[in-house]
Amino acid sequence: MSSTPRSRRFRAAALLTSLATVLVPALTLGTAAPAAAHGDELSAEIRAIMAKPGYEHAQWGLLERDGTTGEVIHSQFPDQFFLPGSTAKLLSVSGAWHALGGDHEFTTPVQAVGQQNGSALDGNLVLIGQGDLTMGGRTAPDGSVSYTPIDHTYANDVPGATLTPEDPLAGLDLIARQVRDAGLTRIDGDVAVDTRLFSSFPGLDPTPTPLIVNDNVIDLLTTPTAPGQSAQLTWRPQVAPYQVESTVRTVAAGSPTDLTVSASPDGTRITVSGTIAADAPPTLRISPVQDPAAFGRTALIEALGRAGVTVTASPTGPNPTDKVPDSYDGTRRVAAYVSPVYAKYAKLILKVSHNLGANLAICLMAVTAGSHQCENGFPVLNEFLRGAGIDPTQAQLLDGRGGNPVDRVTPRIETDIVNYWQNTPEAARFRDALPILGVDGSLAGACAGCPTCPGKGKVWAKPGSVVGEDGLNQRLAVGAQTLGGYLDAGHGRLNTFYLAVNGASTPDIEGFLDEINDLARIAGLLQQEAEARNS
Repeated sequence: MSSTPRSRRFRAAALLTSLATVLVPALTLGTAAPAAAHGDELSAEIRAIMAKPGYEHAQWGLLERDGTTGEVIHSQFPDQFFLPGSTAKLLSVSGAWHALGGDHEFTTPVQAVGQQNGSALDGNLVLIGQGDLTMGGRTAPDGSVSYTPIDHTYANDVPGATLTPEDPLAGLDLIARQVRDAGLTRIDGDVAVDTRLFSSFPGLDPTPTPLIVNDNVIDLLTTPTAPGQSAQLTWRPQVAPYQVESTVRTVAAGSPTDLTVSASPDGTRITVSGTIAADAPPTLRISPVQDPAAFGRTALIEALGRAGVTVTASPTGPNPTDKVPDSYDGTRRVAAYVSPVYAKYAKLILKVSHNLGANLAICLMAVTAGSHQCENGFPVLNEFLRGAGIDPTQAQLLDGRGGNPVDRVTPRIETDIVNYWQNTPEAARFRDALPILGVDGSLAGACAGCPTCPGKGKVWAKPGSVVGEDGLNQRLAVGAQTLGGYLDAGHGRLNTFYLAVNGASTPDIEGFLDEINDLARIAGLLQQEAEARNS
């Protein structure tokens, strides 16, 4: 039994790499020997992985099908519910992609409400939130949406999280310049954010909002200096009235790096404390924005100031919802930010397991149905699945990310959804949006420490994890490890697959990471077998 203190052990349980989904008590759906129910028998090498220590009380599920003929290659409990982890995103993102269209662009307008006198507006500017996931904060010069293998949204839980180079305020700066180009240099009134597009519900955590700036977080980057000296802190985006203080000290090389973030109840006073080793890389943490609408309003007012537009109202304070008109009839559009297409946002969500974007997908589906209540996105998803010939009762969901305790999927529905895309004009774009084994996204490091990486570059799949603390046995309870997508079967053919194990355990975080690699290795072996079968 490990002697790791409980607090450190539970912190370790949060280190899920970017495959992470949720920290909940692990559930075991039953016990079963890892033998195929039908289809080809699993190879000895795969069966040996499934029989490793830690899987004694676990249950494995697997379904692999020939993507051309539909023939079942391997099948093990294909119609039994498993905790999905982040593979639930295959369903939520697919539903939003279908409802919106892969080429859908989010246009976030700013309306001038009032009378313009020369270059002054006697009235208010209102930004109408449209559910744009990044507002230009990740858009690269080539128009792609940037991501890193471990996203900044995981920085408090996952070592090695990094920032993309883009300015998170880029979209608001562009809007401000457009306002100036529209002939306005002074707003003799206020600035407000219209958040009526949708209302979320408690099941969606993190909570989507109609206006999202920098994923609704503040980035805090600590860089070591000399031992005994204060560490250096940089933070972004710098928006009033947010203030950040650091009491982090640099300690000797090889010492532990242990950073803690605390904030005032309203989130605007943030303190980073602890220690960072002199030989540690710059280390990222985040702090949530408690009021995204007020934050976005202030950020826009400050952007207007940078563009040469004066606003007479105070830049800080609550979002003045009373300044939002009942109707925009007779108002003038003075600016608009147009996003990259939704397929690029879907790629971000799937590559790095972006939880906020996956939950936002539920809200956006509700909007396409004319509803302002996010929970009404689920009937849209249900209808999409039925129209695609997929049985929606093979899943149960109360969010888009796979983090709600009720979430369950069968291997069948997960292979059905990836097979659906193969029969659409979006087939290649959807497949390329998935992490690639040993190459990018949350599978980039899946082969780390392995002498060989079977299937490298030939498996496109979404991983998922559910892990929590087993206090009784002083170990980690791995509720789920899952992986689903496509295998290169050779000669231009693709097999669909879904692999899951529920109810595993491991002594520590290193064992947990080994179990992630177990699924990656099994997928790679399945790919090699599929390719050999068709050679």
